[in-house]
Amino acid sequence: MNAIAARLKEIKSKLGINTQLIVVSKYRSVAEIETAYSAGQRAFAENRVQALLERYEALPKDIEWHLIGHLQTNKAKYVVPFVKLIHSADSLKLLQEINKQAAKINKLQDVLLQVFVAQEETKFGLEPAEVKDLLATTEFQQMQNVRVCGLMAMGSNTIDNVQIKKEFTAVADLFHELKTGILHHNDAFTELSIGMSGDYPIAVECGSTMVRVGSKVFEG
Repeated sequence: MNAIAARLKEIKSKLGINTQLIVVSKYRSVAEIETAYSAGQRAFAENRVQALLERYEALPKDIEWHLIGHLQTNKAKYVVPFVKLIHSADSLKLLQEINKQAAKINKLQDVLLQVFVAQEETKFGLEPAEVKDLLATTEFQQMQNVRVCGLMAMGSNTIDNVQIKKEFTAVADLFHELKTGILHHNDAFTELSIGMSGDYPIAVECGSTMVRVGSKVFEG
């Protein structure tokens, strides 16, 4: 077993049956991604549209692609035709554009709403109150080609595990509030995308259904 395959196996052994591993392939070579693919990994994520397009063209078509980085409205048209899940929907305007592009090809595009909980100004996302306000708008409720499947968030870039757990717990609490409240009718609202290479074990404790791990797979 090669090193990447061994790391994939080790990480998955820590996740359990309810958490999916999304391998973040940004900055990795096609050969490295192919190694992970050969080990059975099918779900990969990029944070830049251009890189995502290049990888989509170069790699097997049964890969399930996820977009995890900030998506500019004018670039939605490039990814909607093939991306499985957009983790970073962070405005009504962006959702409207995704809906428009998905309608053109008769697709129901799955998205996650990105929630801002980190103690950093550089992170994108909606405040919890903004998430509720967005979901209550007539504009959102009339969309036919966008399906909100859950929430995504990034923890603060810190070694303070107590702080990270507090942030992840806040997102999980919001997830459960929405699932039993305004989105109780949405059976697809099942995903909580929290946890990356440095903090995914904490995310799993907090109920993560998707962890986005890159460096731990490729570098150890």
